[in-house]
Amino acid sequence: MSVHSLTQAAPAAGPLQGVGVIITRPARQAAGLAQILAALGATPIIVPAIIILPPADAAALERVHASLAHYDIAIFVSANAVEYGVPDPRRWPGRLRALAPGPGTAAALVAVGLPDPVIPTSSFDSEGLLALPELNAVTGLRVLIFRGEGGRKLLGDTLRARGADVEYVDCYRRAVPQTGGEGLSEILAAGRADALTLTSSEGLDNLCTLLGQDALRALQRLPAFAPHPRIVAHARTQGFTAIATGGSDAGLVAGLLEWFSAHPRQRN
Repeated sequence: MSVHSLTQAAPAAGPLQGVGVIITRPARQAAGLAQILAALGATPIIVPAIIILPPADAAALERVHASLAHYDIAIFVSANAVEYGVPDPRRWPGRLRALAPGPGTAAALVAVGLPDPVIPTSSFDSEGLLALPELNAVTGLRVLIFRGEGGRKLLGDTLRARGADVEYVDCYRRAVPQTGGEGLSEILAAGRADALTLTSSEGLDNLCTLLGQDALRALQRLPAFAPHPRIVAHARTQGFTAIATGGSDAGLVAGLLEWFSAHPRQRN
């Protein structure tokens, strides 16, 4: 994150007129939510709290791309996994079923040419994936999981316990931003931010490390909207007023609309 990546769009009339919303997603993924918020009158403030990089060694990913026909199921854990892990769609075997934990990742798969990915119906996370019929009877199946370095083990461990042959491939890595705290601090000091959106506990931790005490206290005073209970719980342990929303951009937007309809005086 750098000062130059902190951008604010001119607000239009709408139900979120003039509300400054901090978006902490990686830069490439922030644009879609920013456009929706701007259309509703909000002022998006893009503050990438995690830097996404390709793997330091791409040999494992290249090996997997060369042997896709040997797998039965491929799971992409995030849109980052799609961006950094998908091969040329022309190399994708027709029998290899792609699964995604939610609509954002599924949309990323469709955008790169992999149609009809399966997504959960119960919850948009690993637990939701594990509830899918496609992942219940997996004895003897080869499952490939595209993820970032150091991701959760629940998915792979559970599928192995169900009899699957699971292989992880780390197709990206996360890095902590080294700059940008001053720019965000200035925005907070000027009262130009009214809400915080969170899509990663790790991103929140990174954000907090970049700020001095005064700026951190100002950030903690903002309502923080997160689409997953784990992120909400983590934010609350860090002193934030965290509000759980539905999954995906639609859930975050609905949470913001509901909050600022009921708390108009919370705007700075």
